[in-house]
Amino acid sequence: MACKNICKLCDKLILSENVSYNAPNLWVTIPSGNYYNGEKYCIVVAQNIPAETPVDAPVQIVVSGGTQLYPLTSCDCKPVTARALRTRTKYSTVVETSAASGVFRLLGKLCGCMFNSGRGYIDGNL
Repeated sequence: MACKNICKLCDKLILSENVSYNAPNLWVTIPSGNYYNGEKYCIVVAQNIPAETPVDAPVQIVVSGGTQLYPLTSCDCKPVTARALRTRTKYSTVVETSAASGVFRLLGKLCGCMFNSGRGYIDGNL
């Protein structure tokens, strides 16, 4: 069976446009668009995490052109911090909205191998 030379990427695959540290949060900017309640989106952190970002900075999703911050939470609803985020990594999320706000919640647990006694990544990089 021959491989296709051209494949379409999933419409729900979202590549970040920017990653920046805005004290006290790490902002991951995603393209503008409609992100619907209960829908799954895979977010890829495409840029490097700024070196000045503290490992305990909460991760916030920002839709390009907007000002609203949407927390990135773990599957057990705890805030995700910069310590747990890796660049060039795909994170499966589901959007949960209410009348006043929303969150991007991870569908699975973060890999425990990324930590070294709570001091950041094993390889020392954010």
